[in-house]
Amino acid sequence: MYLRKIKQKKSGRTYLSIVESYRDKETKKPRSRTIQSLGYLDELYKDYTDPIEHFENIVKEMNHESSVKEIDVLVKYKSSEKLSIGTNNRKNFGYAALSSIYHTLEIDKFLINRQRSTKIEANTNHIMKLLINSRLLEPGSKKQAYDNRDMFFEKTNYSLDDVYRSLSFFNEKSNELQLWINDRIKENYSRDTNLVYYDVTNYYFESDKTDDFRRKGVSKEHRPNPIVQMGLFMDTNGIPITYDLYAGNTNDCLTYRPTFSRMKKEFDLGKVIVVADKGMNTGDNINYTLSANDGFVFSQTARGANAELKNYIKNDEGFEWLGSDYKWKSRLYPTEINVTMASGKKKKKPIDVKQVVFYSEKYAKKARHERAKAIEKAEKLIKSPSSYNRSTSHGAAGYVKNLTFVKETGEIADSTALILDKKKIKDQEELDGYYVLVTSEYEKSASDIIEIYRGLWKIEESFKVTKSDLESRPVFVSTEKHIKAHFLTCFIALVIARILEYKLNGKYSITRIINSLKKCSCTNVDQNYYLFDYYDEVLQDIGLATNVDFSTKIRTLQQIKKNISETKK
Repeated sequence: MYLRKIKQKKSGRTYLSIVESYRDKETKKPRSRTIQSLGYLDELYKDYTDPIEHFENIVKEMNHESSVKEIDVLVKYKSSEKLSIGTNNRKNFGYAALSSIYHTLEIDKFLINRQRSTKIEANTNHIMKLLINSRLLEPGSKKQAYDNRDMFFEKTNYSLDDVYRSLSFFNEKSNELQLWINDRIKENYSRDTNLVYYDVTNYYFESDKTDDFRRKGVSKEHRPNPIVQMGLFMDTNGIPITYDLYAGNTNDCLTYRPTFSRMKKEFDLGKVIVVADKGMNTGDNINYTLSANDGFVFSQTARGANAELKNYIKNDEGFEWLGSDYKWKSRLYPTEINVTMASGKKKKKPIDVKQVVFYSEKYAKKARHERAKAIEKAEKLIKSPSSYNRSTSHGAAGYVKNLTFVKETGEIADSTALILDKKKIKDQEELDGYYVLVTSEYEKSASDIIEIYRGLWKIEESFKVTKSDLESRPVFVSTEKHIKAHFLTCFIALVIARILEYKLNGKYSITRIINSLKKCSCTNVDQNYYLFDYYDEVLQDIGLATNVDFSTKIRTLQQIKKNISETKK
């Protein structure tokens, strides 16, 4: 409600009234209705020293009473009422929890301050919020996010072109923004970086077009499309720290040093222990980590180990059993790593490491099951080679001897000498269920090293979240700047989701959190009133963690905007 002052054209007199604004549920246009007619200003001076000040105070009091007072809301509909085409009275309110974290990270402040030195007219903070909220709650293309922008109670005074123009700005500020977010996480969420986890994944494009950035490489999803590589560092609590993007044909192990170097230089993390899988276990990566006075826990393939290590693995002596299905042992082991010198030549460097070997019957059963499927496929390939090519033979090709492909077409080159590789199968069976970890932290126990390595599942899960819940691929933008900006928004969305999960003490998965926030919507039922129709224990806990009330069934637009506004403080 507000005090309306209308000056009459003919008489010049000013008429005062108390008016309430609302949005017409059919036309969607703003309207107003008079709550109380007060009279002409010159006549009101007879009763009040300052009528305008007096009645503005009255309106403030009325607005306050309206916001705190319980009232019965009666909504009447005619049974014959029809919906017009394009009607959509539903809006999402769950994003209020995301807004709370977004503003705690002060991303709005960062963007507003950096935009001042540019010629960009549209509010990049509003656009970033749209892209983050949409990525988490209604993932899709940038155009889809723009088309659905009215689903949130936010300002939308920008065009689709503004959205695309902002992407270049976001890309330009990407590294700086990642550092800014890291500092806010340190301040507000006690970031723990004693252990940092690193892994690499890739994302595909619908288009077959390649360039210096979008290249064909080894796709994690075995797709023939061009891809880009992402290397991601995550802290001990599972909250992402930073990431870098690389051309699609970049070997995984070559992404480690540049990203690690930038993180150590810019993020002020102190001494860390890097945990990564066997793809990062190279002499150059180990040497680089140790040279920075940091530690590492890397996995190492048992099947690809040298003869001496394989004999150690197969020897039952020294194993400590935990139950009947799990065992481990460890040893200090002087070894040599190959380090690339400035000249490009390799040089052997002696180092001392701790090797931890563990066996899990669960992993052994899994390996046997997966190999059985691959062997079955390999046998079918041998019987009917014309039915397979390089891409469709994935998983089975490793078990077929004499298998080659035509480079240009991917078809099997010679099908006359194909036989099952029984020796390879036998060798693999002997090492089913065994895993090897190599670490610089030789003072830690074998069980501690294994527990440290198990944390790597969190970063693997993060990639699954980005690909499933956030639908970060396929990538619908094409220029390198826009591609990088797209992944910046995916990264920020993942950070916010992980922080929310962390604030809930890991009680719920990100998938479950997002599903509840998606369902937390409301419908405009009459004038300013919105009806909320979903509430669960997840929203209850999110509300307690973010100080957002998700339980109220009926709210006015003014109350909703106030709730959203409070998340921005």
